[in-house]
Amino acid sequence: MEAKTTGKERSTSDIDKKIRGGELQLVVFNIGDEEFGVEIMNVQEIIRMTNITKIPQAPNYVRGIINLRGRIVIVINLNDIMGMDGKNSDEHTRIIVAEMGETVVGFIVDSVTEVLRLPEINVEPAPAIISNRINTEYILGVGKINERLLILLNLHNVLNENEFNTLNKLASDAEGAEVTV
Repeated sequence: MEAKTTGKERSTSDIDKKIRGGELQLVVFNIGDEEFGVEIMNVQEIIRMTNITKIPQAPNYVRGIINLRGRIVIVINLNDIMGMDGKNSDEHTRIIVAEMGETVVGFIVDSVTEVLRLPEINVEPAPAIISNRINTEYILGVGKINERLLILLNLHNVLNENEFNTLNKLASDAEGAEVTV
């Protein structure tokens, strides 16, 4: 994992690194009443909610594992990690699948609403009111679209180093176990 910096330094530098060709292409999703965006290049796929096998003694944010076409995917509650209230799973609930190092992770979100292009000029560092509510380690900034605000996340920084190591161990243990389809 990369070294930690302050939220403002990280937001500005990550925004600069992530914007290519003057725009970001984002997957937009909801958790509760808030809208978030992640760079589409960080997303492998988006799947409907499925049966999740619980992992005994796993941290609260880990919902369990799924078998995605023969590959074990650790599924976590993004709302738990971010300390936000989500809603109960329904027909709109999705799992955003992303690779974090060697581990494939599924992030549960309330819904995925769209894929859009956001011009560079519409991205700003997160204001204090957002960065005080959500850990700035994984906030890239805020995107403005007409009257909407999107909180831009870096999925690779959503877990701290300890959580990431725990996730890698769970993934390693799960892959060592026999899984049937």
